[in-house]
Amino acid sequence: MKIKAYWLILLFCLSGTGTFAQEQKMAESEIATFKQTVNSVSKKIKTLTTDFVQYKHLDFLSKDIETSGKMFFKQPNLLNWKYIKPYNYSIVFKNNKIFINNEGSKSSVDMGNNKMFEKINKLIVGSVSGDMFDDGAFVITYFKSKDGYITRLLPKDATLKKYIKQIELVFDKEEGIVKQVKLIESSNDFTKINFKNKIINAKIDDSAFNN
Repeated sequence: MKIKAYWLILLFCLSGTGTFAQEQKMAESEIATFKQTVNSVSKKIKTLTTDFVQYKHLDFLSKDIETSGKMFFKQPNLLNWKYIKPYNYSIVFKNNKIFINNEGSKSSVDMGNNKMFEKINKLIVGSVSGDMFDDGAFVITYFKSKDGYITRLLPKDATLKKYIKQIELVFDKEEGIVKQVKLIESSNDFTKINFKNKIINAKIDDSAFNN
């Protein structure tokens, strides 16, 4: 499979836009406290299992594409997005490789041979754990609303910007954990992923990352 095709798969699996009601920019003191809380929580997350619902928006479709499944994460960088409805599909990040299983049709790509895949892997793992406050890689703005704390990240890397226009993470106010991931493509198509039923630091067997 060509590199461009893998990019399309990754962007399909992870990409949203929207405005939260009554957003307010966070003050510098609030940002510092927020970052400290999130970093503290993310360091404690060794494993994470969560259900998710994904809404993929394409301008040429009248209705968003809805899919759902389960996500498994294990430190330092094992990740499995397992789609269950309406089809069986999984994408696993493991041993510096990406493994894809599409209804039994399997393929893989070595991230070590492509720096952009290394960046996208770090991006995805960071979006799950909440550890994405890299001012060197992103222009980051911080907001708050009744729905949670919101961070918007604009990539600085010119190549990455060709595929990703903006990343948006919504954090639960009580837990300090990501509850929604949005990634807007350069075309303004997007996907919104909502996490629910999160289980933190329960044992996850390595077989969960076999594909």
